[in-house]
Amino acid sequence: MTVAILKYNAGNTTSVAFALARLGADAICTDNIVELRRADKVIIPGVGAARPAMQYLEERELDQIVKNLTQPVLGICLGLQILCSSSEEDEVDCLGVFETTCERFRTPRKIPHMGWNLLTDLSGPLFSEIDPLSAYVYFVHSYRAPVCADAAALCAHGEQFSAALQKENFYAVQFHPEKSGEVGHQVLKNFLSI
Repeated sequence: MTVAILKYNAGNTTSVAFALARLGADAICTDNIVELRRADKVIIPGVGAARPAMQYLEERELDQIVKNLTQPVLGICLGLQILCSSSEEDEVDCLGVFETTCERFRTPRKIPHMGWNLLTDLSGPLFSEIDPLSAYVYFVHSYRAPVCADAAALCAHGEQFSAALQKENFYAVQFHPEKSGEVGHQVLKNFLSI
């Protein structure tokens, strides 16, 4: 199985590649259209900002390629945000796979939301074999998708938000599975088995 990690002006690709290697998956980091289409799975990782990420994709005409992929696709953190319709961060239009806007937290709690937090309302194949009472994962983000119809998991940080989304072959998580211990390991393992 080949997993393509999308290269698109966002960090954290190395951590994701190491996590996949621990699961025995061959991963390539690429922005090559042929390699993305040929891959069995595609992961859109990310630490960064929505506007430069979208500019990178649009300049290379990858925006249309990514949102039309037919194999399983997993967005991580910024990857979730750019799979949404738009982001309040820099007021940028995104890929529109998930019909929701990523918004800045509107809570008096400290932002960014950083550290371990419990997932709730788990549904779908990404969360198979995960005990809902111990589904703690690692977050670092200032923007979040509101609770919406595509939510596959929720979390709360002063307000409830969608911690994971799923629609057709697209999956996305706001947390970092590559930094989330056994729960994150299981999420990535589940994605590879979809």
